[in-house]
Amino acid sequence: MKISREDVLRVAELAHLELTPEEIELYRGQLDEILSYIGKLEKLDVSNVEPMAQVLFPAPDDGQPELRDDTPVPCDIADAVLAQAPDAAKPFFRVPRVIER
Repeated sequence: MKISREDVLRVAELAHLELTPEEIELYRGQLDEILSYIGKLEKLDVSNVEPMAQVLFPAPDDGQPELRDDTPVPCDIADAVLAQAPDAAKPFFRVPRVIER
C-alpha cells in the first residue's frame, strides 16, 4: 500500500502536528512499511487458531493462569501531591491551556 503525502498531512492535522517536509517524507515511508507489514499479516491463515480469552498462558500445575487478587487499596496521597503543585484547586491541578484550536 502506498501512503501519499496528503495522507501523512491529514494524519498530522488530526494529531495537531506541524511537520517539516523532511518529516513528511520520513513518516510517509514509515507508515507505508507498517501498512505493508499488516497486509502480509492479513494473508495468514488463522482459521484453525482458537480465540484467546486470556493473554496469560495457563500455569503447568493446575491449568489456571496465575493472577493476583483484584483488591482495592486506599491511596491517601492526594493532599501531599497537591501541596507540591504550583497551582492547585482541590481536588484538581490547574494547568495552562495548551490547545488553542
